[in-house]
Amino acid sequence: MGKIRPIKKYSYYQKTSHGGFIATKLNYVIGWGRKYSIFHYPFITACCGMEYMSAACAHWDFDRFGVGMTTFSPRQSDLLFVVGTITHKEAPVLKTVFDQMVEPKWVIACGACAVSGGIYDNYAVVQGIDRIIPVDVYIPGCPPRPETILNALLKLQDKIQHQKQDLRWNIIKK
Repeated sequence: MGKIRPIKKYSYYQKTSHGGFIATKLNYVIGWGRKYSIFHYPFITACCGMEYMSAACAHWDFDRFGVGMTTFSPRQSDLLFVVGTITHKEAPVLKTVFDQMVEPKWVIACGACAVSGGIYDNYAVVQGIDRIIPVDVYIPGCPPRPETILNALLKLQDKIQHQKQDLRWNIIKK
C-alpha cells in the first residue's frame, strides 16, 4: 500500500517546560479568532482612498479575509488604516484616534504619503506616520494597488496569528 508517513507535530501541540499544552493551544485558538475578526477604522485623507475603497468592494473584497466590518468609531476597532497624506495639523487627531482604540491594536500605513511623506517634502506634511504612532505593516506605492493592500492584510493576519496572545482576562485572582 505504501509507507505510513509520521504525523507532523505543530508547535501548538508540543509540551513546554511549564506544561503549556493547554496554554499554547488556547494561544493558537485566540490568535486564529483575532486573525479573522478584524474591525478596521479607515483614516483616509487623500487619493489613496480610492484604491482602499476598490480593495474593500466586490472585485477584491476584504470580507473574504475576515476584515469586512468597517467601523467608524475608534473604540470599536482594532486595526487603523492610515491612507494618504498626514499633515502636522492632522497629526494630533490621528494620535487621539489611535489612543482611543481598543487593545490589541494594529496600524497599516497605506501609500507613499503615509509611509514617508511621499512627494510632499515640506514643512506641512509628516514624513511618515511612524513618527506619531507605531506601524505594523507598510504599503508602498503611489497609489498602492488593491492587491498590495490585500497582501498587507494577509501579512498582518499572519503576524496576529503568531504573536503571543494576551490572556489577562482569563486569570482571576481572589
